[in-house]
Amino acid sequence: MGLIVQKYGGTSVGSVERIENVARRVMDYRKRGHDVVVVVSAMSGETDRLMRLAKEIDPRPNERELDVLLATGEQVTIALLAIMLNKLGCPARSYTGAQVQILTDDVHNKARILNINEQRVRKDLQDGRVVVVAGFQGVDEKGDITTLGRGGSDTTGVALAAALKADECQIYTDVDGVYSTDPRVVPNARRLERITFEEMLEMASLGSKVLQIRSVEFAGKYNVPLRVLSSFGEGSGTLITYEDKAMEQALISGIAFNRDEAKLTIVGVPDQPGVAYRILGPIGEANVEVDMIVQNVGADGTTDFTFTVHRNDFDKAMGIMKTVAKELRARDTKGDNKIVKISLVGVGMRSHAGIASSMFKALADHGINIQMISTSEIKISVVVDEKYLELGVRALHDAFGLEQKPESVR
Repeated sequence: MGLIVQKYGGTSVGSVERIENVARRVMDYRKRGHDVVVVVSAMSGETDRLMRLAKEIDPRPNERELDVLLATGEQVTIALLAIMLNKLGCPARSYTGAQVQILTDDVHNKARILNINEQRVRKDLQDGRVVVVAGFQGVDEKGDITTLGRGGSDTTGVALAAALKADECQIYTDVDGVYSTDPRVVPNARRLERITFEEMLEMASLGSKVLQIRSVEFAGKYNVPLRVLSSFGEGSGTLITYEDKAMEQALISGIAFNRDEAKLTIVGVPDQPGVAYRILGPIGEANVEVDMIVQNVGADGTTDFTFTVHRNDFDKAMGIMKTVAKELRARDTKGDNKIVKISLVGVGMRSHAGIASSMFKALADHGINIQMISTSEIKISVVVDEKYLELGVRALHDAFGLEQKPESVR
């Protein structure tokens, strides 16, 4: 039939019983005629336990040795799953990232995959085995174990699927797909049948936590069809793929939001060339990432310059801004760390006018003031007071009919 790469997260393999459930699901795909490669994470809580042990010894452990330690979590899971599959009569063989030769750069704790030698995996598949590979890890050219950072098992799964030219990469999690927004905020949020790589990248970057953003980038780059499925139930999940004509009907695919926003403003800065750099240069040098930027020029020849940062960076950024404000002889600095960002995402925006005005009207009808606006080809983001987050998301979800089936959305 074809080759499927499946990735199972920590909760999916959190006990012997759940490992057996994974094994039986894998065997079901085999019975349908598929070759299967399985990528697994460490059992739920194991990576955190190992990290705590390291930090009991040293609050800032040596990064190379930390990778050696953390990689053992996945090694436990691959062995247990392979033992289970063999016990149930399904030939299987497990491999660490180093054994497969998932070659990475030498940046410990957040390495990037450079190449995969898939020959051993192909040989086992030809010999009728299920191949079980440790996610989250690889090896650098010196032979040192590396790890890919939080959520790195998703990236391992996608990278293997790309290297093996798999028909599909299935990411099994504790949710049954990608939703129009967080169901905890909007109970009638709809599971999406499909979504484009572009939309998923926007959703991930804007606050959706379903998939690690690097894995989506990888899948888009190598055109690997991705499917998000639940480990604990049946269903077709959500397919992430390239845009096609069937997707043109939906104007908006989803609403993402981010609670971790803070806003800073320098008031009354002289309106002259180089001011933006003099403000944001020191911010960048302090490794603070800037998100949205708005500049308003007044009639008196001065400008108000506003930008947003991650809430954790608010105090650091405000300290820098006060110094910059003195140098520029600005009138004042202001800050607000109780704001949120709400974003509409959809490829349908490319061919439909009026979406922004509909968004602004829906928020205005509920008395929600917009503080900042940012747009791209398939996204509109607004900053509002954090107390309006849930109200704003629900208002927009209703206004764009996202609880309905895509066919009925016009």
